[in-house]
Amino acid sequence: MRNTLKIRPYTSADWTRVCAIHDAARIDELKAAGLTEAFLMLAETAENEGFHEYEIQVAEYEGNVLGFVAFSADELAWLYVDPIFYGKGVGSALIDAALTTCAGPMTAEVLDGNHAAIAIYKKAGFVEIGRAQGHMPGNDAFAVSVTELRHSGRQ
Repeated sequence: MRNTLKIRPYTSADWTRVCAIHDAARIDELKAAGLTEAFLMLAETAENEGFHEYEIQVAEYEGNVLGFVAFSADELAWLYVDPIFYGKGVGSALIDAALTTCAGPMTAEVLDGNHAAIAIYKKAGFVEIGRAQGHMPGNDAFAVSVTELRHSGRQ
């Protein structure tokens, strides 16, 4: 499937599907971190978290959006894949697209406990550089611990 995935810029027509992907995958992410009670839908948090301020790309297969990535020049901030398509190369293709677009060093943070996400970032060449604690962006009533990752970039 990865060879036939199309990575393209997000358009406003993708919003409903991107929300559905985020909401389904976010539940898995929060379960892994023991934070299911912190769940908020993307439609509830996108503005507070500056979602649309990032460059957003989607992975499309046969006309269906399967995942998305949102990033800035130096941070991969959002990576979500429809749970039906976990393990099929969608996340890796999206990370690759972000790294190719930015070329320089890039960081990412993953909630502690989300071993699957950490593994996919490491597979893409990210390395762990530390840990941080703070409050969940968009839902700061919840304290979180994250693994900080860094990719040296594609110079």
